Amino acid sequence: MRYATFAPKSRFNDAKSAISQPMKGADQESDPDETMLPHHERYTTDRHGDTDEVAHELQEEIIFFEDRNFQGRCYECSGDCADLHSYFSRCNSIRVDSGCWMLYERPNYLGHQYFLKKGEYPDYQQWMGFSDSIRSCRVIPQQRGPHKLKIYEKEEFRGQMLEVLEDCPSVFEIFKNHDINSCNVLDGQWIFYEQPNYRGKQYFLKPGEYRRFSDWGSLNAKVSSFRRVLDIC
Repeated sequence: MRYATFAPKSRFNDAKSAISQPMKGADQESDPDETMLPHHERYTTDRHGDTDEVAHELQEEIIFFEDRNFQGRCYECSGDCADLHSYFSRCNSIRVDSGCWMLYERPNYLGHQYFLKKGEYPDYQQWMGFSDSIRSCRVIPQQRGPHKLKIYEKEEFRGQMLEVLEDCPSVFEIFKNHDINSCNVLDGQWIFYEQPNYRGKQYFLKPGEYRRFSDWGSLNAKVSSFRRVLDIC
């Protein structure tokens, strides 16, 4: 894969138009027949959310629109961003061109969390949003291989324990409990849901130990379903 550094440019677009220009190499002119790359494939926020350094890389892409049905001002992003508030004031629709993403209601990856994979979301209800506020986002790295999760009835890995390898639409059916107070993610990445059948508040978990529910950002221990983040989004 080739990388070419560009000077920072505005990444705002009118939803009804896109900027397309051929990419030139360091010491040669572009082939006039070369495929024209759209603006959001050429100018991207880097993985650390540093808007001062912009690179060319075809990777994960997400587009935020201020209005429903992909209308109004939009912002194109290809990496983690801890604070989106200066790019748009509200978010009412989203198009995910590639990758899996976690979006957050507040800056610095706080507040309500929303899992999105490739697809179109014409209004915030489509990603089970509680409002039109999106203030930070994070790419979920693709991770191939098995998934393994241990859930516990009590904090600090105490009480009843269950090891799971698959998605679970109803925690109560397999665990006989509506609460998960701690867990150990051994392999893969997972999403916890407050309601059965993958509904309600969402929480992203990557491999690691979670000694209490606050470690995954929840205010209580209620987890009614969970599923794997698969390697193809």
